[in-house]
Amino acid sequence: MNITAADVNKLRTLTGAGMMDCKKALTEADGDMEAAIDNLRKKGQKISASRSDRDAKEGAVIAQTSPDGKTGVIVSLNCETDFVAKNEDFVNFAKEITTLALVKQPDNLEALKALDLNGLSIADRLTEQVGKIGEKIDINSYEIIHAEGVAAYIHGHNRMGVLVAMNQAVNDAIAAAGKDAAMQVAAMNPIAVNQDGVDQETIKREIEIGKDQARAEGKPEEMLEKIALGKLNKFYKDSTLLNQEFVKDGSKTIAQMLDGQSKGLTITAFKRVALG
Repeated sequence: MNITAADVNKLRTLTGAGMMDCKKALTEADGDMEAAIDNLRKKGQKISASRSDRDAKEGAVIAQTSPDGKTGVIVSLNCETDFVAKNEDFVNFAKEITTLALVKQPDNLEALKALDLNGLSIADRLTEQVGKIGEKIDINSYEIIHAEGVAAYIHGHNRMGVLVAMNQAVNDAIAAAGKDAAMQVAAMNPIAVNQDGVDQETIKREIEIGKDQARAEGKPEEMLEKIALGKLNKFYKDSTLLNQEFVKDGSKTIAQMLDGQSKGLTITAFKRVALG
């Protein structure tokens, strides 16, 4: 069958695949456009399989909140190279997935990939992108938060996304405080909201480290527990969000900054997703 330049161009427009790939796919499909699209998707699947052991540490991390400010999502769409990660079409694809996630609010990554995006599942759209770009493309992380108020922050040209959940509905002041708290999470990478969120294994380890440090300094054995607990409090101050010094104003903790913006305002949870 004669494959015209118009046929090739149409397939290229529909799929974004290269001209020679489109011509070959149409030839193999005897000019059937749908079959040719399937052929290109199959090619993408083969590329995906052959690149499955490649590291996809670049990409775009997108964080968004719903119009009512009560739900937030983070999607990390990953690829292999910085060149692809900065491509406008790639970033827009990441944003499209994130917007759909915010509307449909799937419970987990598997459910997200099963969502329909313009007639195909997101999983199949990812395969399409592999065939189009020739790199491993995948969603490495998906997080969702529901709360009275949620704030989002994207750091460093889509290299990190943060969500913070708050106990009060969003207005201008609370949104600003939430963004400041999210920026704090990005900068300081706390391990928990406060000391109540620190797991017992970490607490036990920090106490033992504190005892060993005090012992090495020659402190009496009967004082080691007390000294270690003092060091544990310092650990909480450095490593838990509400107890950390506010990076924009070291005279306040994050808890004090939030309460100063709106009485009783606090963070109840956070999510932090970074590339690499």
